[in-house]
Amino acid sequence: MARELLILWAGRRRRDAWDRMCEPYRQRIERQAPLSESVVKVARAGEGRSRRRAEGKALLAGLPSPCWTVAVDRRGVARSSRALADWLGRLRGEWPHPIAFVLGSDVGLSSELMAAARESLSFGPLTLPHELARLVLYEQLYRALSILAGMNYHRPRL
Repeated sequence: MARELLILWAGRRRRDAWDRMCEPYRQRIERQAPLSESVVKVARAGEGRSRRRAEGKALLAGLPSPCWTVAVDRRGVARSSRALADWLGRLRGEWPHPIAFVLGSDVGLSSELMAAARESLSFGPLTLPHELARLVLYEQLYRALSILAGMNYHRPRL
């Protein structure tokens, strides 16, 4: 059940502080599942729709084939941590290929990428900066894997 998890995100530049915050979760996840991360940089693609379209094409091109694509978007399905763990465990047990989580930049995800994704995942109705959404994704993936492994990280509400 060691399905690879892939985090693919669009960004103009690396942010060292955000990378440092993500690193402990990356290390913890890698103890339980293969993990890779890829940043897609689209240079001078304009602004707004044209940039979103260019980033969408670059993100789609960066996905392995086949993979289970999950768009991280505020319009997606919101799951509790337990429900996310159950979903991830079920998917990892049934799908033999990488599971790719895709995050857009500050202009969001293109309609082409949203249409190509098998699912979309939401962290709630708030719009989060893409760097923060990436950090939340890492933490929630680690939490889900720790729930599945029976580790004492997640404390369910009483």
